[in-house]
Amino acid sequence: MKMIIINGPNLNLLGSREPDIYGRQPFEEYFATLQQEFPGITLHYFQSNSEGALIDKLHEAGFTYDGIVLNAGAYSHTSIAIADAIAAIRTPVIEVHISNVYEREEFRHHSYLAPNCVGCITGLGLRGYELAIRYFL
Repeated sequence: MKMIIINGPNLNLLGSREPDIYGRQPFEEYFATLQQEFPGITLHYFQSNSEGALIDKLHEAGFTYDGIVLNAGAYSHTSIAIADAIAAIRTPVIEVHISNVYEREEFRHHSYLAPNCVGCITGLGLRGYELAIRYFL
């Protein structure tokens, strides 16, 4: 089984960015624990602050991977282009948010991506990524 975690803008700063909201653990460190926890899975990771790069990666993974875990960050609330990319691919996508977006600003309460995803996990911290992987298993 082959899965990919795709993180969007500002998630490269996990561990130092607003630690009260996003925690203190860098994502690369957490990703290493996921690889250890799921040794039978080929697990890849990609992060970009660029909307176009995220779309390109969805296109690339969307026909050859078994599952995509996507945290598009703020693009979840603004990007019709990423929503269209998810709709255009065959690989199922789960949308993940580290923070509970419904406890935050009103504009974060709507996701353009959610209607094209098989599910959405929000507010469970980094554990949301693990739960998304478990869903695909």
